[in-house]
Amino acid sequence: MRGAFLEGRGVLTVTGADAGRFLDNLLTNDVSRLTPGRAAYAALLTPQGKIIIDMLVSRIEGGFRLDAPGHLSADLARRLALYKLRSKIEIAELGDKVRVLALWGDGELLPRGGPELVIDPRLPGLGGRAYVAPDVKMPEGVVPVGLEGYRAHRIALGMPQGGLDFVYGEAFPHEACLDQLNGIDFKKGCYVGQEVVSRMEHRGTARTRVTPVLIDGLPPEIGAAVTAGDRTIGRMGSSSEGRGLALLRLDRAAEAREAGQPLIAGAAMLTVERAAWARYAFPGETAA
Repeated sequence: MRGAFLEGRGVLTVTGADAGRFLDNLLTNDVSRLTPGRAAYAALLTPQGKIIIDMLVSRIEGGFRLDAPGHLSADLARRLALYKLRSKIEIAELGDKVRVLALWGDGELLPRGGPELVIDPRLPGLGGRAYVAPDVKMPEGVVPVGLEGYRAHRIALGMPQGGLDFVYGEAFPHEACLDQLNGIDFKKGCYVGQEVVSRMEHRGTARTRVTPVLIDGLPPEIGAAVTAGDRTIGRMGSSSEGRGLALLRLDRAAEAREAGQPLIAGAAMLTVERAAWARYAFPGETAA
């Protein structure tokens, strides 16, 4: 079993009688039916359907816990407060009162008597997360691998991270693969940006996706342009141990492959891979 404290995460709570309905009216996923120990992957969108922030939402006594990028926690709390109106809810930032611990691998995720574990809903390989007090140490029997170890694990699974592999305020949920990673409930009622998301789903217009790449050469900087010949077809995201993630126009990547043009980012050549969990159709393929 491996573990890493995700120091860059921030935790908010939304509690009160209307907490479930309030969040369901805003987020891409249905959270009101969550049970203890389960989480939902969801995002808050602009009215134009672009991702403002993505998060893991889990049930707590009296409401819900929101696990989001720490540097955006205050902004998330502010945006939620704008929608509060007469809803019977309370929004609180926990700040340095809680740490986020990611755990994954073979065997029991936590020893008996350890903190409550919330299963990561995106992929089984991501394991789970525990929300612990600042002074809690790594549980006995868990090998600490640090943030870089978690980063390598995440990239090996092809798992995008907001702010690195896609840009908040610019990417649509399909581009960040929320539709593939249990981040969208297409059967729930309306939420902010829902019409755009539904249209992209039913028309199949998502040509740009975050996708795994193999890196031959020096790891490109995050945000480096990915080019095929004289045409820019995407941007580089995070990388580790010869692998990375890139936001690419898949149709143009396919055209480059057919023309024998290499994909270049910085001083490296990229080879596009298909994530094991990807159900969408690459150009020329039929969706799974």
